[in-house]
Amino acid sequence: MKEEYNNKHRRWYDKDPILSKSMKTLEASDDETQIKVALNLIKIIAEHNIAFSEYTDVNEIIEAVEEGMDERANSRWYDIDRTVRTAINMLQNSPPETQKLLAKEMAKIVIDKIKEDKDVEELKKELEQENFFDDSNKEI
Repeated sequence: MKEEYNNKHRRWYDKDPILSKSMKTLEASDDETQIKVALNLIKIIAEHNIAFSEYTDVNEIIEAVEEGMDERANSRWYDIDRTVRTAINMLQNSPPETQKLLAKEMAKIVIDKIKEDKDVEELKKELEQENFFDDSNKEI
């Protein structure tokens, strides 16, 4: 599934604008969000591959992904965490139609996480304004 890249598309995911934006947003996300998205991607890709009889179980999928990984590739942002690296490699090796579907799912998960974090921060600010916290405990 790996393709050659040209000057217009520096990275494999830049060919699809939604996928490109999702990857950039994921890259800018915190570690917890990246791992959450990665686990969801792995689950969705595994279910898709098993449903279409490309593999018979998750272990076959993981073995195929690990065979395709370049152990020397550690310079990309997603190579730092093994879970994120596995998910992104699975995504890269998925058909373009699956990538498009997953890009939308990635964007939704990241947006939901950002909204959740924003809601917690707003709640903290409201409680602080109402002097709900004393000076010794500023955590929820």
